[in-house]
Amino acid sequence: MANIFDVAKYILEKKGTMSTMKLQKLCYYAQAWALVWDDTPLFDEDFEAWANGPVCRELFFKTQGQYSVSSADETGGNGDLTDNEKDTIDKVLEHYGNHNAQWLSQLTHMEDPWNEARVGIPAGAGCNRIISKESMALYYGGL
Repeated sequence: MANIFDVAKYILEKKGTMSTMKLQKLCYYAQAWALVWDDTPLFDEDFEAWANGPVCRELFFKTQGQYSVSSADETGGNGDLTDNEKDTIDKVLEHYGNHNAQWLSQLTHMEDPWNEARVGIPAGAGCNRIISKESMALYYGGL
């Protein structure tokens, strides 16, 4: 199975340099739609319901301190993606890839998986609750 770094590397190779926040959101949507279209996760790593939207802790620590990243920066992935996985990511990039990080963050704030994980957490407060893959599959599968 691929890992988040494989997905991040592929996204950066396709879209070029971008903010770390945008990369997080594109990885999130790639995972969400893989759960729906392929009925399996792209990677095992989880997303947490942080104040600015879903964040994968492992990817955050890899890119911490950087505002933007490029495929040259993303050395954690071995490119272990199948053609089907690449096709899923390509479709996500077609739909979400031209939007900026803030737009993507606001979109996640309007969607159930992030909101459900943050129940009882004040707006803007820190939160490390996991956004379950099940909630992602159910929500995005219903769209």
